Amino acid sequence: MTDTAVKSLLTETTTVVHSPGYEGANIGTIIGFKHVNYLVEKAIIDHFRVSGLPVGALYEEHGLGFDLTFLDSRLNTALIVDDQASIEVKPVTKDGDEELSFKVTITVERDGEPNKAVTSKARAVLRYDEDDRRMPERKPVPAGLERFVKRYIGGAEPGAEVAALGEETLISGGSTGTDPVLEQLTAGENAYAWKFRVPYPYVHFFERVPMSGYLRLMEEAKHRFVDARGISIRALLDESNWIPAVTRSHITLLDEAHLEEDLYIVYTVDNIFKNLLYTSRLDYYVVRDGKLIKTATGEITHAYGVVENGRKGRLVEWDERVARAFNGEGDAK
Repeated sequence: MTDTAVKSLLTETTTVVHSPGYEGANIGTIIGFKHVNYLVEKAIIDHFRVSGLPVGALYEEHGLGFDLTFLDSRLNTALIVDDQASIEVKPVTKDGDEELSFKVTITVERDGEPNKAVTSKARAVLRYDEDDRRMPERKPVPAGLERFVKRYIGGAEPGAEVAALGEETLISGGSTGTDPVLEQLTAGENAYAWKFRVPYPYVHFFERVPMSGYLRLMEEAKHRFVDARGISIRALLDESNWIPAVTRSHITLLDEAHLEEDLYIVYTVDNIFKNLLYTSRLDYYVVRDGKLIKTATGEITHAYGVVENGRKGRLVEWDERVARAFNGEGDAK
């Protein structure tokens, strides 16, 4: 039966129907990008379940924790609260790959017709929990899954040395003042950064930040950046009824970030396209043995839109004030 389940996991396409989480309705009834990505993850977890390898049982019986290590999503049509989204998960893992790979498509109904709303690429691994106190009766790794099992996610090479550390942040707190590591990371860059001590609600399997945690911090980074540049989300809503809109996001895990470590998040504006779209890079670091370790990196493409009647959105060009803020020009920097 295990052979059949592994074969199904690696070859069979599955489809599930889910409604997005109401918490994600930050823009009228439109669902934000974070909860769109949550749907992608949930559908892949359902794919494991339908194949006969539910992720809960993989951990409970074998000590294998499911982790997304890469997620790249393009948002073509907005999802809304009432959608019953049809989510197709197609395995695309090749022979010899050491990560499980999937293509995911989210389809919703618009005007009585199916509309391809989101396309995603994702990769996953099974992280082995080596703490025998948690797994005293573990079973061997199921045959056929061995190549996807990792004793540690990533293993990034140490980067630059850190000259000095700032004060330790409080759990669930984020730094707002100066910090020597943040200053080092942002020197000469069109960037905003903050330090965040990883709290318990941001980890899974007792210890490490999962893909969902990085997505939450990616969303927060946008909010912090525009606020620091004098064009906060509330300010532009009050003045122009403009709201940020995401057209693409992707994140790659490079190493592990752990519970109660200080995580340094750097949001760097890379490209601006005709006052309509801009891309920003997100880099996440910890400091170990006096050196920077990049635990994840990603990119997010943003626009501004106006939403009417709760769900009808259209993109708008932003003005020169916003352009100057993005470029770090003027007093808002």
